[in-house]
Amino acid sequence: MNTTTSKSVIYPGSFDPITNGHENVIERSLDLFEKVFVAVAKISSHDKQSLFSSEERTEIIRELFLGQERVQVISFDGLLVDLAKELQTPVIIRGLRAVSDFEYEFQMAQMNRQLQNEVETIFLAPDQQYSFLSSTLVREVATLGGDVSDFVSPLVLKKMSERL
Repeated sequence: MNTTTSKSVIYPGSFDPITNGHENVIERSLDLFEKVFVAVAKISSHDKQSLFSSEERTEIIRELFLGQERVQVISFDGLLVDLAKELQTPVIIRGLRAVSDFEYEFQMAQMNRQLQNEVETIFLAPDQQYSFLSSTLVREVATLGGDVSDFVSPLVLKKMSERL
């Protein structure tokens, strides 16, 4: 498959919860690709306490992008390159918030390329106002009673409030 003609992209992540930064990357990806597969990881490679199950995260993101036919939300477990092969989508998009993200993301991109040499990873920086934002940070602030309304959509804020 020729990656230069790919019309779709996979945006993988835990999205626990999905933040305005994630939404920004999805929206900007739609400027570059005809379709964005938002791939919600069932099992994260990071040790962290989940706020929402993968099914809940998938449903929240579907609700956020309801009516946007070019965004398809799926959940997955296993290797991302296997999902890319299954979807016939050889392009993965990853958000880079800061230089500190680059080393980990670069290693993942290289491993994915080693496992499936047709897979390309594109790094996309979110808009500047989201450059510090992470799901982990939002989850921590919310758990401690802080106001995260500037960092997540009203829908996500409502779901978080119900959960916490």
